[in-house]
Amino acid sequence: MANQDAHRTFAREAHEKTWQLLETSPRSAEQDAQMIEAAHTSSYHWAVAGTGLHRQRAHWLLSRVYSVLGMGERALYHAVRCAALTEEFEELMLDYDRAFALEGLARANAAAGNLDQAASFIRQAEQAGQAIADSEDRNYFLLDLRSGNWYDLVVD
Repeated sequence: MANQDAHRTFAREAHEKTWQLLETSPRSAEQDAQMIEAAHTSSYHWAVAGTGLHRQRAHWLLSRVYSVLGMGERALYHAVRCAALTEEFEELMLDYDRAFALEGLARANAAAGNLDQAASFIRQAEQAGQAIADSEDRNYFLLDLRSGNWYDLVVD
């Protein structure tokens, strides 16, 4: 059990480090590399000691990292994995997890240059976001959906 606790601690710490680096602007190439490593570290530890929900969120975070860095193919891999885990563990997902899975697909497709698919996923994410029951969570999601680099896609 202690080993599982250690994995969960490492997963949370790496997750927090990833977000710290995501919110750093500007970032150096070294910080970009650290951000990728931290996101993968978190994902690994959640795969060992987490639930399907933790694994889904870890793949979403990896997708966000790669989307932010403009690495569309890698972002798509993790966004698709996140979406699959969202379906597989549907009973564990909260309403915003479903919305963020769609947002991840939208950003990853935008980063990969698949603008028609990205636009379709943005519309789906917007609908899922409007359905988030908690108003604070809903507002956070909708603000996040409209933020960041969407590459050549115009987001309303």
